Amino acid sequence: MIKTFSGLMSDGAQETIHLRTLTGTTGYKIIKFQIMPEKPGTTDYEHIMKVFKTAQTTVTENINFSDSLLLAAGYTEGGAATNFIGNPMTVIFDQDIINQDIHITHIDTKGALACNYYLELEQVKLDSNETAVATLKNIKNRG
Repeated sequence: MIKTFSGLMSDGAQETIHLRTLTGTTGYKIIKFQIMPEKPGTTDYEHIMKVFKTAQTTVTENINFSDSLLLAAGYTEGGAATNFIGNPMTVIFDQDIINQDIHITHIDTKGALACNYYLELEQVKLDSNETAVATLKNIKNRG
């Protein structure tokens, strides 16, 4: 089963997608993550959106693939002067299976514009060992 989530996030925002269940036997894997400016071609923008395993204390433009809490990152830019509607969107995501809430952040490094996101998660049934591993990883990440 595929679950989809989408939304428009303001500059500096963070949203939580609630995935946690009572038993933890339902896992999710990111299969698609896309971003699109609210107003492409009308102003200058550099949007960075990231998906994390835990809530972030601050929303930054830094992308660090060594960060074990980072599940996905997306980047696009564009400008109004040339009606440039953006470089090809760059999106990279991890194949981790998670069974807890995830958190999306957004920042516009050229202004304060909003950006849309679209996220597809594949739902997978976890056996007791996979549930334990996913839950223990989450406890470690929060510690």
